[in-house]
Amino acid sequence: MTAPADGPQPKSGRSNLQLRIMSSLVLGAVVLTVTYLGGLPFRIMAAAMSGAIFYEWIAMRRTPLVRAHAAVSALFLAVVLLLMIAGKPAVLVLAVLLGALVVVALHGLVIGNGLTATAGLAYAAAPALALAHLRGDDSAGLAAILFLFAVVWTTDVMAYFTGRAIGGAKLAPSISPGKTWSGAIGGALFAVLAGAAFAFHESAVHGILVMAATALVLAVISQLGDLFESALKRSQGVKDSSHLIPGHGGVMDRVDGLTAAALAFYVLAAILVGFETPAHAFFTF
Repeated sequence: MTAPADGPQPKSGRSNLQLRIMSSLVLGAVVLTVTYLGGLPFRIMAAAMSGAIFYEWIAMRRTPLVRAHAAVSALFLAVVLLLMIAGKPAVLVLAVLLGALVVVALHGLVIGNGLTATAGLAYAAAPALALAHLRGDDSAGLAAILFLFAVVWTTDVMAYFTGRAIGGAKLAPSISPGKTWSGAIGGALFAVLAGAAFAFHESAVHGILVMAATALVLAVISQLGDLFESALKRSQGVKDSSHLIPGHGGVMDRVDGLTAAALAFYVLAAILVGFETPAHAFFTF
């Protein structure tokens, strides 16, 4: 999340800010509408996000992949996403993803491209599957995704404003010079409050303390996901993962924290109640 700098801004800066605000409003409205609908529309949105992430992962590389290897990787991703869109059982889709990762890894090693595409396939597909199966088709899934959004978005926004207000020691200066420890702690604390308030309003399965602790874990993982993506971009010498979103950069730039937190949330929920209806571990109606 990026806010305008203090003081007067040049016309180009104002235009970019206006573009960012318009893009955010449109994207937010679309995401929330599709999230409310759930089911097939949400799975299609998750698949589109996954495809964009994989494209950006490959496009950012300093050294391009062998075209055949990139095509094989994209094909396997498409198979996994089509199964997800079709609403196949989570265990089946996850098994196919695991098989795809093995095949792509072997293919990459044989032709000398290493495991870059394999890592990209996992990074793009796993969070999409997590989001799709967390949402599902019922009210519990809607509550779980909105809880996730509340925690991640609050972390993002309040980390920025807390960091600007307090300043102090840098969190990871070699990776993301703008982030501070005060921002990271502030974002996490506000996320705990947001998660606890949402859980109280929605009468979560577990008590407020458990949901607050869950929010804290997700807030920390969200920030780690943000740092990971920043480190990835720095290693490839790029500022943005792409220019797919006007005024914002790439899809990875906007969902880096969300994808990490979604995967962690899904794994935790699946451990508690299984892969097929993970949202029921935290919400039920």
